[in-house]
Amino acid sequence: MQTRDSNPPDGGYGWVVVVSAFIVMGLTAAVLKTFGLFFVEIQEHFDELASTISWITSITIATFHLGAPVASSLCVKYTHRAVVITGGLLAFSGMALGCLGLNMIWMYATTGFLQGLGISFSWTPAISIVSHYFSKKRALANAIASAGECAFAFTFGPFFQWLISQYGWKGALLIIGGTQLNICVCGILMRPLIISCRPEVSHSETPPGSGASKTDKEEKSTIAQRTFNWMLLRRPEFVLYAMFGILAAMSFFVPPLFLVPLSYSLGIDESWTASLLSILAMVDFAGRLLCGWYANLHLTKTVHLLTMTIMLISTSLMLLPLANNYLSLAIFTGFYGFFFGTTVAIHITVLAEVVGMSDFDSALGLFMLIRSTGGFLGPPLAGLIVDMAGDYRAGFYMAGATLILAAVFLVTLDQFQQRSEKGSHINTKSEKSTLPYTSFHFLKHQKRRYQDNDVVV
Repeated sequence: MQTRDSNPPDGGYGWVVVVSAFIVMGLTAAVLKTFGLFFVEIQEHFDELASTISWITSITIATFHLGAPVASSLCVKYTHRAVVITGGLLAFSGMALGCLGLNMIWMYATTGFLQGLGISFSWTPAISIVSHYFSKKRALANAIASAGECAFAFTFGPFFQWLISQYGWKGALLIIGGTQLNICVCGILMRPLIISCRPEVSHSETPPGSGASKTDKEEKSTIAQRTFNWMLLRRPEFVLYAMFGILAAMSFFVPPLFLVPLSYSLGIDESWTASLLSILAMVDFAGRLLCGWYANLHLTKTVHLLTMTIMLISTSLMLLPLANNYLSLAIFTGFYGFFFGTTVAIHITVLAEVVGMSDFDSALGLFMLIRSTGGFLGPPLAGLIVDMAGDYRAGFYMAGATLILAAVFLVTLDQFQQRSEKGSHINTKSEKSTLPYTSFHFLKHQKRRYQDNDVVV
């Protein structure tokens, strides 16, 4: 089978894909991000500890990450479009069944597992296909697509609060599940991009006795690229970035989960509490777009920019617990949201730079799988610390400290890449300098043999 050569269009229909991914991000990540509004309602309904309720979000996050390699493999075998549609149906099923609210085990299985699997099957192929459609503008395209999470979270905060007050938390879950069916519509718009390249080669161009033709070799190479690459686990730079992902996931999902309970503990009214999530989403949106635009200028190495934003997030989380009223809490929440947005805008772009686009689908799935351990342990660990300390502030301190460790792995990754680049440069320079020397002695040797033979004759 022959296909035409295709490069990333960097525009055109790619922007339709970006808009579709924008909506998918909103109906998946934004729902997960604002689920903290249901925390107190579910806790009061089942009369359980904060750590017990935290397992719902923990299972959702873990399934989201664990399902990523499966989603990536299905994207390789089938299409991104088919996987996104499947994810939309799974997300709807999780919310629709979760609204029954039978017991905590039921909530873990539906709102936790099914919803997490639906998010994984929607989010992973959506962000992946955007990277395939863009090359030079990849950072900007990823930033715009990921900004859907913020734009939807900005409206979901007060909207979910209104749904809970009007229909209760169970009715709100059912309505949200119905809204998530729009993921299927977005999936239909994600037209597959031809990525295999096989030029036409006539039989006359194939030298006799050469065995497999050049065309056959290129076809095998194309097939190899369309299989899931587990060998990425042997690459040190990928392992270092995966370790960063684990620690980042341990902290990223903690602040949205405990921001609402913290505001309640400070005596802030429910209506003002919902506005905190809207502020968080608004500045997050601005941070993603600004960082994506700046990264697209290529003025700063992307991994350096990511390291800086991680340290700024950590500082914001350490300062946030100092808030003692709505105004101060809103200010610190704004700082955290902005720097979080800058991080999310570029961390997928850094992954693509670390492994290259040929292995990007596999790397994204593996990265999400490995990062799942952090998402699985983070919320329960923070919940346990909150229960032991008796104060929601402890969860924010835990998240900030974890991000400092994450930044250490980014610095190590950068140092490793610099050493590898220097070593590659030295080897290339050595080969260039050795080639004339070798050629000179070879010619001198041939000349001596010729003279000897001439004397014998």
